[in-house]
Amino acid sequence: MRGVNLESFELVLLRRPADATTYDEATLERIQAEHLAYLASLREAGHIVTNGPVLDQPDESLRGLTFFCTGSTDRARELAEADPAVRAGRLAVEVMTWWCPAGTMTRPGTTVTVEG
Repeated sequence: MRGVNLESFELVLLRRPADATTYDEATLERIQAEHLAYLASLREAGHIVTNGPVLDQPDESLRGLTFFCTGSTDRARELAEADPAVRAGRLAVEVMTWWCPAGTMTRPGTTVTVEG
């Protein structure tokens, strides 16, 4: 039998808890800006390969995916739980190991522009 070369990543599902903490609009905007800046800092540091929101999902609680490359689900959980949106009670994390064929995390997708 021939072996298969796989790469391992830590996949974090970001979910909106049923009992998500409520905030006024200005606070929600601040939390979202901090959330995006935090994830960008983790990408820049090499802890995150890619991340982003999901659309058209059958389960509306699923808000986003993050692919970590830390070598440990414990470390990925630690970093994910330090996210300002998670600390504020707006998101909860589910952490798991994800394997994919080696080298396949490099293919570009369809370009989408989102107004900020």
